[in-house]
Amino acid sequence: MRKAVFFDIDRTIWNWKNEIPPSTVEAIRGLRKNGNLAFMCTGRTRGFIRHPALLGIGFDGIVSGCGTMIEYNGETVFYHELEKDLVEWTVRTVRKYGFKPILEGRKHLYLELEDFENDMYGRKVIKDMGDDLRSIDCEWGKWEVSKLSCATDTPDREKCLSELSEYYDFLVHDPTVAEIVPKGFDKATGMKDVCEMLGIDMADTIAFGDSENDREMLLTAGIGVAMGDGAPQIRAIADYVTKPMEEGGIYHACRELGLLTKH
Repeated sequence: MRKAVFFDIDRTIWNWKNEIPPSTVEAIRGLRKNGNLAFMCTGRTRGFIRHPALLGIGFDGIVSGCGTMIEYNGETVFYHELEKDLVEWTVRTVRKYGFKPILEGRKHLYLELEDFENDMYGRKVIKDMGDDLRSIDCEWGKWEVSKLSCATDTPDREKCLSELSEYYDFLVHDPTVAEIVPKGFDKATGMKDVCEMLGIDMADTIAFGDSENDREMLLTAGIGVAMGDGAPQIRAIADYVTKPMEEGGIYHACRELGLLTKH
């Protein structure tokens, strides 16, 4: 029975420097050669999935933006865009409480350079996005986005999240960062939509992840695999904990779970 296998990107497929273990590439190509399907399943929106080495691995599809966009065989089959009025209200609200937003879309990301020039993640976004990075204020009302992330290191953090909670769910990575996702969407909903589209039973899915935004995906998959160097709370809820990413964790799990021909 073929499996649908879903992979988080950051600290699962590659590291902070965008370095992908050769064994990871071998494993993903090998499981596809054996008749299985491989999907990226990420919190990144499509506009931030652009690196040639990542796309060059070869995937059957991409679930991006925490389930707000789905591609299959190079075609967009689903996209949920946030309404402009809601985005405008959201930006004004988070700024009122001192949050620094990054708006995330399928073509562009939007932020203000001065908000993130001293932030390690912000500098990475700025570098990786290049000419496809846009200013929130200069593009006011012209955005095309499906989710956002915020630097949230302010005393009124919880009050702000409470005000947003009618429209959004939150993936809190630490006290300074939160992903803000429209209600009804997460990586697991994207995975379910793919399986429904392709007629695949959820029992025949395997998901790989390492962090809090992978929780629902790992709990929903037939087999949830946590990377060996992943967050402790994610390793605790996984069905299987593999080796760390940089020690061939994906290849090891794919072999042990029967996705590859054992040698």
